Amino acid sequence: MNILITGCNGQLGNEMQLLEKEHTGHRFFNTDVAELDITDPKAIEAFVAGHEIDGIVNCAAYTAVDKAESNEALCIQLNATAPASLARAIAQRGGWLIQVSTDYVFDGTSHRPYVETDPVCPNSVYGRTKLAGEQAAMEACPDTMIIRTAWLYSTFGSNFVKTMIRLGREKRELGVIFDQIGTPTYARDLARVIFTAIEQGVVPGIYHFSDEGVISWYDFTKAIHRLAGITTCHVRPLHTTEYPTPAARPHYSVLDKTKIKQTYAIEVPYWEESLAECINALNA
Repeated sequence: MNILITGCNGQLGNEMQLLEKEHTGHRFFNTDVAELDITDPKAIEAFVAGHEIDGIVNCAAYTAVDKAESNEALCIQLNATAPASLARAIAQRGGWLIQVSTDYVFDGTSHRPYVETDPVCPNSVYGRTKLAGEQAAMEACPDTMIIRTAWLYSTFGSNFVKTMIRLGREKRELGVIFDQIGTPTYARDLARVIFTAIEQGVVPGIYHFSDEGVISWYDFTKAIHRLAGITTCHVRPLHTTEYPTPAARPHYSVLDKTKIKQTYAIEVPYWEESLAECINALNA
């Protein structure tokens, strides 16, 4: 198959490129804005037709959650309009789309893991635009697979793990929120699942994926520092109210992964094992 990867310079896009070497039966077209402007529907249509693309993995998104509150127009373009354009272009070729989405489509008021059929209720610009992207993509292309994920990190780009390692080495004390609960996701684990779907066949619908386990940002930070060998920084728990942000965060965003595990017969790694793998890679 000829497969288009968008957002190849991001966390997930970089992990996809690393794993492509294990999937030599396909031809991959790795693009970011320099190679393909996904806000231009005509450019997408020309690229997909010209390269005879069979499937698209859309790793591109506007993910600066707080900046999105004051930059809604660009957020809509990248998170809602672009997925619709990608979906329309690949539908014309009878192909499939994998659209990566987010736990922010929920308001975080649940006390049990979210399943794919739970009512959506985003309470941020980022969440609303990502939900709009889901809906537009599924409407435009019948063979669309939505994968909602959460707390993504990797060795690439800017993310929570790398920030906490840097701050832990710079500061004697650090306050981190303890009353927001979720599950970290190593981007390489998500990339592996995407490749599993590609190889086994894309089954349309909405799926949830994160690593296994449940923790707070505070607990996550303590584990990051322990695995990174940081002992000189005291981490203290903060209430969300002590650290106000422009965008509201879900207080509880644990995702139930039963559907994707059963559909593709996969075993999902425990978050701490994947975190150790990532930190080892950062130290290599």
